[in-house]
Amino acid sequence: MKATAPVARALAGRRWMPFWALICHRGRRSGTAYETPIAVVPTTDASIVMIGLPWGAKTNWARNVVAAGGASLRWRARDIELVRPRIVDGADAERLARAPFRPVLKRFPAAIVFERG
Repeated sequence: MKATAPVARALAGRRWMPFWALICHRGRRSGTAYETPIAVVPTTDASIVMIGLPWGAKTNWARNVVAAGGASLRWRARDIELVRPRIVDGADAERLARAPFRPVLKRFPAAIVFERG
């Protein structure tokens, strides 16, 4: 992950990278600003944004955005405010994902779902 992070950070959020984005958040204790490259999962509902959590719900950036109640997302060369984050299990994530992505989400232990702000 550390080896690929600089490449992912350089590409995430660009118009021609439809799945990669940067989630901008603050540390829940330090208040430090972070930009974390993530993959956005296409959903059946355009009013929500879902990000898979392949390493589980205790991922630091996910804990930060839940504690803050939201974050901003740099996706497809646009900034989007995300509000009301909630952690869902793999089965719920599978139901929210578009059909081609369901088998992958079913294997994830969790995902985080936001409403567009």
